[in-house]
Amino acid sequence: MAESSRDALLRAIPSVDKLYADPCFGPLKEVYTEDLVKRMLRRGLEQLRSEIRSGKAGEEDCARQTVAGRVAALLAQRVGPKLRTVINATGVIVHTNLGRSPLSKSVVDRIARAALSYSNLEYDLEHGGRGERNAHLQSLMEELTGAETALAVNNNAAAVLLALSGLAAGREVIVSRGELIEIGGSFRIPDIMARSGAVLREVGTTNRTHPKDYVHAINENTALILKVHPSNYRIEGFIREVDLDELVAIGSEKGVPTMMDLGSGCLVDLSQYGLMAETTVQEVVAKGVDLVTFSGDKLLGGPQAGILAGRADLIERLRTNPLARALRMDKLTLAALEATLEEYTRAGGPVRGIPALAMITRSAEELRQTADKLAKEIRNKIGQRADVSVEQGTGRVGGGALPMGELPGPRVVVRPRHMSAGRLEERLRLADPPMVTLVKEDAVHIDPRTLLHGQQDLIPDLIAAAL
Repeated sequence: MAESSRDALLRAIPSVDKLYADPCFGPLKEVYTEDLVKRMLRRGLEQLRSEIRSGKAGEEDCARQTVAGRVAALLAQRVGPKLRTVINATGVIVHTNLGRSPLSKSVVDRIARAALSYSNLEYDLEHGGRGERNAHLQSLMEELTGAETALAVNNNAAAVLLALSGLAAGREVIVSRGELIEIGGSFRIPDIMARSGAVLREVGTTNRTHPKDYVHAINENTALILKVHPSNYRIEGFIREVDLDELVAIGSEKGVPTMMDLGSGCLVDLSQYGLMAETTVQEVVAKGVDLVTFSGDKLLGGPQAGILAGRADLIERLRTNPLARALRMDKLTLAALEATLEEYTRAGGPVRGIPALAMITRSAEELRQTADKLAKEIRNKIGQRADVSVEQGTGRVGGGALPMGELPGPRVVVRPRHMSAGRLEERLRLADPPMVTLVKEDAVHIDPRTLLHGQQDLIPDLIAAAL
């Protein structure tokens, strides 16, 4: 484009006010504020002028309808919703990067009721005065865990921080070296301990710790004996760890409280479904541990939350700690956790009402039927553009729960003929709605275990469009 033509195009661009008054901007004005539309309009015109000067834009790019489209795209990019619904086809149930596991419709309804109205969050209806928000969950958690009482905060890391700060600030906490874990998001037990003001006292070695190591470490400055669930790893081979029974006995004899960070809050025996046995909260409490912390999501299947259960005197100290206010749950999380815990009291059991547990326990026959049906529908939709088969795969619970426990089941495997599997995965990930899959041996794998109701019907069209 000649320089004179570029100058003419630049001069012909209307002012912001004239463009804003044009009818083609009417739909944007119905949605967004005047200030925001004009700000994006100025930004869009700056881009357009730059493109004209570099020869990348011509007369058609200056049309008012085209400029309005550019502004609409900028508005969607800058202020449009970024948190999107995603189809999880990975087979990882408690997928941390995809928002952990979904909640049930009944739990979401409870959240909606709490959001749409006032509530007795901190109001005692019986006595007509200020109440305690934790009281709504207290009796329910006591019945389910067997603990004297319990307290809920906004996640398990917060629960550990509150316990260490409230019970051991400035004093020593004994931990086995083999339990100084790091989990996702760089959450490290030593770092949390340092932030809490507690002093870490390591005992034993990475692979072997004995009861005598704890006994020899106890002194007048010892505040807690802490045991940490290994969460997302296991040490095997020449190992020795001190059992919870032994730690409780040592703590009882020496007058030192014992605490366990259980991580994933499992309230049901998963071995009855053919899975690896996972220590339950009830088992820990029954062994006499003074305080146990665990997550409200993960294996418990509720919203992100942290629960502390144990001795009433310890919980009361933590409840009145100033840090508890900073770490407390809001009313929506509280409503979700209450509704989730109620599922454990139902006659049919929590497997029916909690999506994460339902996915974990889905039968091989059901999964195979779903995979076969999905594979057939994909073949009918895409023709010869890819090979589609049903093959055996392995899903996982995820979220650091049951790291050694595998969930075998079928996968729909798509091998594109005219593009790489990586390219197909990318296009599916950028689709609407996005679908997150696995790539293995130049094939895209779709695990039906983590597909929610109605999502299966969307997948053939998504794959056809991506191909």
